[in-house]
Amino acid sequence: MPERDKPHTPAEYGYEFSEQVGHLLRRAYQRHTAIFQRHSCDKQLTAIQFVTLCTLVERGPSSLTDIVQATAIDPATVRGVIKRLKARDWIALSTCAQDQRKVIVTITPEGEGLVDEMVPAAQRISDLTMENLNPAERVALLHLLAKMSGAPDDEG
Repeated sequence: MPERDKPHTPAEYGYEFSEQVGHLLRRAYQRHTAIFQRHSCDKQLTAIQFVTLCTLVERGPSSLTDIVQATAIDPATVRGVIKRLKARDWIALSTCAQDQRKVIVTITPEGEGLVDEMVPAAQRISDLTMENLNPAERVALLHLLAKMSGAPDDEG
């Protein structure tokens, strides 16, 4: 094969996939997910389901749109999460009095109990996820991830 027809490898362009932000974020997330599953109070509970339950505890009864906005989880995923949470009796669904098309999601006492039980485990999960970081690195990581995700800065 003539030299000019030879395909270039990513490394020849100075691109190492293992050093790219997306790859590293995915690996960190996979590690976090494994830690979450290992230390969760309920082995069928996912991190996204837990975030949804926490949102309902903090905000009270919420529409699907409110949950999407609060959690930054896409609408299709939220619908699946809501279906699974309802099947476990951790939430209840009703319709909005002003707009019968709008579904309102409310956490049940069982769901609240799960959140109460899960919060200490979730704090431990976060600590385990960042166990290789010193306190300053933890603060920096959380700040940078919030900045990358477009979350509002704590300073306003």
